[in-house]
Amino acid sequence: MADLLSTLRTQALLTDGAMGSLLFKRTGRLSETNHVYEAFNVDQPELIRRVHLDYLAAGARCVKTNTFGANRWQLRPFGIEARVAEINRAGVRRAREAIAEHQERHREAGPFFVLASIGPTAEPLANAMEAAECYHEQIAALVEAGADALLLETFSSPAQLELVLARVRMWPQPPLVIAQVTLRGGVSGTGLDPEPVAWVRRMAELGVAIAGVNCCAPWDASAFVDAVKDEPVVRQGTLLLAVMPNAGGFQRIGSRLMTTVNPEAAGKMARTLFERGVRLIGGCCEMHPPHIEEMRNYLQSRQTTAPATAVSRAETPARAPAGDEEKRGNGRFSLKLKAGGFVVSIEALPPRGTDGGVVERKVEFVAQLAASGLVDAVDFTDGSRGIPLVPPGDFIQLVRERLGWTAATGDALEMIPHFTGRDLNVMGVQGRLIGYHANRIHNVLFVTGDPPKMSPTYPRSTAVFDLDSVAMIRLTHRGLNAGVDFGGQPLGRHADPRTHFTIGSGFEPEARNLAREVERLQQKIEGGVDYIMTQPVFHAGPLGVLDAFRGQTRCLVGVMILTSYEHAQRMAQVPGVVVPDALLERFAALPQVADQTKLGQEIAAGQIRDLVREGWAGVYVMSTAVGAGVVDVLRAGLG
Repeated sequence: MADLLSTLRTQALLTDGAMGSLLFKRTGRLSETNHVYEAFNVDQPELIRRVHLDYLAAGARCVKTNTFGANRWQLRPFGIEARVAEINRAGVRRAREAIAEHQERHREAGPFFVLASIGPTAEPLANAMEAAECYHEQIAALVEAGADALLLETFSSPAQLELVLARVRMWPQPPLVIAQVTLRGGVSGTGLDPEPVAWVRRMAELGVAIAGVNCCAPWDASAFVDAVKDEPVVRQGTLLLAVMPNAGGFQRIGSRLMTTVNPEAAGKMARTLFERGVRLIGGCCEMHPPHIEEMRNYLQSRQTTAPATAVSRAETPARAPAGDEEKRGNGRFSLKLKAGGFVVSIEALPPRGTDGGVVERKVEFVAQLAASGLVDAVDFTDGSRGIPLVPPGDFIQLVRERLGWTAATGDALEMIPHFTGRDLNVMGVQGRLIGYHANRIHNVLFVTGDPPKMSPTYPRSTAVFDLDSVAMIRLTHRGLNAGVDFGGQPLGRHADPRTHFTIGSGFEPEARNLAREVERLQQKIEGGVDYIMTQPVFHAGPLGVLDAFRGQTRCLVGVMILTSYEHAQRMAQVPGVVVPDALLERFAALPQVADQTKLGQEIAAGQIRDLVREGWAGVYVMSTAVGAGVVDVLRAGLG
């Protein structure tokens, strides 16, 4: 499990923004008796979780807890000082819950970190005894709850900050500390004594590994960085810089006083801070999710390890999107699908390397499927399991060239590329789809995609995920298929600039979070999907969840042709796929691999017969090897 300090030594991380000003915006009330912001961790947990989730969706990798004023002294005026431990533990818990939900929803591996916020007191601390009285219980609760670091923030007095630091250092195993001061009136008038350079040196002497400024104007934060970035303790990495400025602060521009920190300006600021060596970047007062999202966009353009989040946009079509009539002309699969027939699609993997023999075998497999008359489409995976393969659109063109399928002859099978949001930003997604349309690829299966998973010897690869499958479906249906690009601009001046993609996507009937999977399926249907293909299932039970949706979209059920007991065991380890124990036992009872292969084919054929009888829209057949009994299984299953 990654730790915050080692991660920051290899990459800059983005934190979230303001908590207090966002709570004010969402509740319409300042923190006051019976409405104490920090108490929301317990009293209104969903509100706090939602704030954290919105920042995570914007691109934050570090979440600050809602515990800024949750020390004994600050809670005493509201009469809730007895709840210090409860409120702080809940603050960490809310952040952890939001991170877990975000990771499950967007399939982001992270790492993500929880920064436990500790703010100053309204009245100054006189000595170590008062520091203990005020902060000991809060620090203990935050450490016990498992925060990744203590964030001592918005201290205007270095002396007060040091009193709290001294308290933290008394712990048997002192937690990681991020120390931040606020600049009241700019670097030249901070009230910092010592001044910025001396202060960072002092923090390094005290063993603080991460230090900087927050709750100040962006230009003052920038001046602070300029003042300290060349100090040896900073340049050598002994002390890493953290900067989290406000969105506010006025400057005189001509004859006007203006604040120029809109979200785009916040993004540019984040990029310049990174270029000057700041490792932990985020926002404070009035820096809200739109600011953090732009920060993420700019940071991502400067470091390959920057986090990314799924973007979701809905466009209002200028004209009605292409409908069933236009899509029937996309090929054999689309024609049967729209006519209500039982369709068959076979999954195939494009080649990974340069072996011409492998390419020929895969092309020959497509030819065999076409000659059988049993198959309506071949769908080509897009970097399945996070492994780089020939892009499916490129391989489709190669297959056409080798088999002589031209615009004049048409394709004997409809060829469907899988399309993942992992590898392309928004512009890349749109560009590739327009290219597909121009090259007679008019059926696309959108999947969010597996994260990159290569061996340790392979160069590090990042995932983009600007768009998930839900967003790509909606933008294709309401945008391209309605004749406009993702920004709402016409795709051409001619009479009908619309694309006419048949739109597919995936579904996991045995997903661990089935409620979330069903929610996303509903979003896909509302977004304009024409069909879904399920992960492989090995018994009818899991398909019951689709009964409510069979009248809303066409459902193709995944059938996996298991080739051996070993293959069945491997599939049982794949997320979203459940191989029943009884089925594993049937394979294990057969000592010969040939008999196991025959059993796998018999099971698959039996599943297909059942799916035809039960009136499903079609079948999506998967097999590990090129041509491994697929045609024989189809003959037996389709009868």
